Amino acid sequence: MRLLPAYLWPRFLKRRIPTSLWGRSLLIIVLPVLVMQVVVTWIFFDAHWQTVTARLSEGLAGDIAWAVESYEDDPSPRNLERLASRAERSMSLSIALQEGRTLPTETRRGPIGVVDRVLDRALDARLDRPYWFDTTRYPAYVDIQVQEPQGVLRIIAPRERAVATQAHIFVLWLAVATILLMGVAILFIRNQVRAIERLADAAEAFGRGETVPRFKPHGAREVRAAATAFLAMRDRIQRHIDQRTALLASVSHDLRTPLTRLRLELALAPPFKRQAAMRGDLDEMEHMIDEYLDFARGEAGEPPKPVSIPDLLKTAGEDAKRAGAEVELAAPEGLTASLRPLAFKRALVNLAGNAASHGERVRLSARALASGGLEIAVEDDGPGIPEDMYEEAFRPFSRLDESRNQNRKGVGLGLAIARDVARGHGGDVTLDRSDMGGLKAIIRLPGQASIVAPSSETGGQGASSVRTGHGDENDA
Repeated sequence: MRLLPAYLWPRFLKRRIPTSLWGRSLLIIVLPVLVMQVVVTWIFFDAHWQTVTARLSEGLAGDIAWAVESYEDDPSPRNLERLASRAERSMSLSIALQEGRTLPTETRRGPIGVVDRVLDRALDARLDRPYWFDTTRYPAYVDIQVQEPQGVLRIIAPRERAVATQAHIFVLWLAVATILLMGVAILFIRNQVRAIERLADAAEAFGRGETVPRFKPHGAREVRAAATAFLAMRDRIQRHIDQRTALLASVSHDLRTPLTRLRLELALAPPFKRQAAMRGDLDEMEHMIDEYLDFARGEAGEPPKPVSIPDLLKTAGEDAKRAGAEVELAAPEGLTASLRPLAFKRALVNLAGNAASHGERVRLSARALASGGLEIAVEDDGPGIPEDMYEEAFRPFSRLDESRNQNRKGVGLGLAIARDVARGHGGDVTLDRSDMGGLKAIIRLPGQASIVAPSSETGGQGASSVRTGHGDENDA
């Protein structure tokens, strides 16, 4: 396996660091604790445990060397019996002579090997004769055998004489303390992160035009300060929206009054040559006023509720049919979503009317996304618009090529209203080229839209693609 170059390591690590505040805060606590535990364990293991084990092994090797030398001075059974009794009483060593035997040929070593290496070095330094030992056969003892002319001198020693057997208790206590520390840290971090998550949820809900009535600042001082600033900002934005809506409503009302008088005078006046043209101008002025007011208010105060997506598409399709277009609908039966009905209906009607005004065929389709979101598309077979002008089409009052729109109703707010409604639901509207030859507008709403689709239709029957009509002129 090839190692990454040094300059790529920061990028490699950055991709694997948690992205959430909860994950990063936990990493800040857990990583130093784990590093500390590893360092302390290593220092203890290297500087204490191995040193103590080496001293114990050297002491045991010295006792065994004394026993071997004492036996070799007088290899009689009587001396062996006296030596074994003294070693048992004074050094807890069990000594026996296996006459005519030789050392085993197999080597038995423990899984870690530290004890074996330390004991081997100690015996090698103290004994001149061949030896063999086993630290694995008996859990509480060490089996050491030394080759003598008469046979094998076998010595069984307690394991604690060769190794520090209580080291695991230190590691265990260290692990328990670490777990307790991390548990307390996780509890406190979770409480602080929950306050930030609630603030984020409240901000997201406000962006969708919803309110969180029980939201109040809590958590750490800085989090409470941020929440208080958010509440003040929300109130200022809401006042601005209310003032704008009231202003547009007032202007709309003031303009409708003279328009109504003009309509009445035209209705009562005798027929004349320009009468029909004047009625058309009045209709266009009234339509423009309606668009201004729709764009200003956006139905932000309307509460969300479950809405049938096929019914919405059918309503928008009927509007496109009245404009003279041939309409095709494709949506799974039973597909529903939690939406603000009037606002979302306005967005679809704008897109469908826009497509019908620039094409002869209009297709409206919807499908539930695997992520739990919703996708709705409106497509047409019109001329479309260049790709580099897609974003320009969403600008309020943008009519793109004025020479192609001078005889059309509207002021260029159709796509702007549709995008404003979609973003108010947490989603967005994008434009693309339709396979029908014209333009397609795609409304995508995230999982927060609470998509509920029956299992029989989640396979995407009839609604696998979503494309919309002519964003060419966004003046629905």
